[in-house]
Amino acid sequence: MMVDGENSGRGVILITGASGFLGAAIAHCARAAGYAVRVMVRPSSPRTNIHNNDEVMIGDMRERASVATALHNVRYLIHAAADYRLWAPVPDDIVRNNVEGTRILMEEALRAGVERIVYTSSVATIAPGADEKRPLSAEEAVGAYKKSKVLAERLVEDLVGSAALPAVIVNPSTPIGPRDVRPTPTGRIIVEAACGRMPAFVDTGLNLVHVDDAAAGHLAALARGRIGERYILGGENVHLRDMLADIARLVERTPPRVRLPIAAVYPFAWGAEAVARWSGREPFATLDGLRMARTHMFYDDAKARHELGYTSRPYREGIADAIMWFRKAGYLGRRTC
Repeated sequence: MMVDGENSGRGVILITGASGFLGAAIAHCARAAGYAVRVMVRPSSPRTNIHNNDEVMIGDMRERASVATALHNVRYLIHAAADYRLWAPVPDDIVRNNVEGTRILMEEALRAGVERIVYTSSVATIAPGADEKRPLSAEEAVGAYKKSKVLAERLVEDLVGSAALPAVIVNPSTPIGPRDVRPTPTGRIIVEAACGRMPAFVDTGLNLVHVDDAAAGHLAALARGRIGERYILGGENVHLRDMLADIARLVERTPPRVRLPIAAVYPFAWGAEAVARWSGREPFATLDGLRMARTHMFYDDAKARHELGYTSRPYREGIADAIMWFRKAGYLGRRTC
């Protein structure tokens, strides 16, 4: 199904999370494709990634009234907003934000008669080393973030079956690239490694995808995805040691050569979380992050490539674009490194 519409080409599309990393890339892709882009942001959200031509709605995905207002006269919805933290002083906050926010958005989208929805889930809901046929249960999920994404994805699936919610689910892997304002946990790894503050590594791996390719995959899912189906939007499966070596090469540093057993890092993560409870700042190393690192988080995105025409560039281009953006934005200046 190809989406087409009136007014500004294809109709109004509401994108949640557009002030963030992936959401900003989706908004950019939607503008380029001819959609009239409306974004919903919280009052406290940074505006760095918001484009001047976007219609900005101030609201919160947990507040039904503001969600209903943002959805007025909207034809399409891409729900990319999420509480993407691997640690929080109250872990249940992450679950509540992601699950209840998704519930309210989906219910209000049904009331508003939204024609088609793309829900941004995560490969965190799929068993590592597998494809879309092997979803995780909430009991298998490690940490509050993964649990929240599993529960939210199941909620969307239930509404597709019980209420004819016109939603397609996408499962991006680990995005990298420009405009990572916060930055994300993976963006923090890139910054720390580029500054020479990662002298060692553990044996783990990620599926890395350029954020703009993941964004284009969302628009492909909106146009061609099957309702109720999930699609992994991935890139290349990469060992952490190779990722760090590529970063070092790009910034002309010596790559780390010391491999640490994951168990040896647990005391550091425990101490970092203890400091975070006092300071309120999210720690760089977390216990849940180390538990996840015990498994290589590799995935197969063949379904999206076959059904959506999805493509992705080499992951090294994402690393290079991320470093270039971080450098221009001042994250890699003399004082920060």
